[in-house]
Amino acid sequence: DTSKTQLDIFVRPIGEFFNVENNTKGIKEALKRIKAYQPTRIIIETSGRLELPFACAASKAKLPIVVANALHVHKFIASTGQLAKTDKLDAQMIAHYGEALKPRLTEIKADNIQRISDLLVRRSQLIEMRTMEKNRDSIMTKEIKRSNQRLIKHLQKEIDWVEQTLDKLIEDTPDWSRTL
Repeated sequence: DTSKTQLDIFVRPIGEFFNVENNTKGIKEALKRIKAYQPTRIIIETSGRLELPFACAASKAKLPIVVANALHVHKFIASTGQLAKTDKLDAQMIAHYGEALKPRLTEIKADNIQRISDLLVRRSQLIEMRTMEKNRDSIMTKEIKRSNQRLIKHLQKEIDWVEQTLDKLIEDTPDWSRTL
């Protein structure tokens, strides 16, 4: 299960649950732990690009990744009658979905993996800079505020460019774009 700050991981059929931060360090830790189980499938559902860093890292590590359509996963969960919703239960149900339906692995073109990875890093950097500038905006003088707002506008244009480029790369990866 993917969130902005955390990855919740459930290993079937042994029932191990753990979570890591959804950042480079956490993803490396998760993949190291997952690799030890020699999985046949690692399921991650689409989540507004939050799944991209993990999916790319799993693909680079030559692990069997499935980027699953979130709607399909949620319909499967609903079909089981599961009503409670926690991170642990979501991770458990996503794993159950993967084991029960055995969705086809997602192939990410090798030449696109590094580009996607680099663009994700750049997107994070730009969003962080934009956030810092927005936070400064409230304490600036009128003159500086205008400069600050121009910079925020420019940062947003760069973020938009990165996101459009990411969208194009995802479209060029047919297995992936079908899940969205």
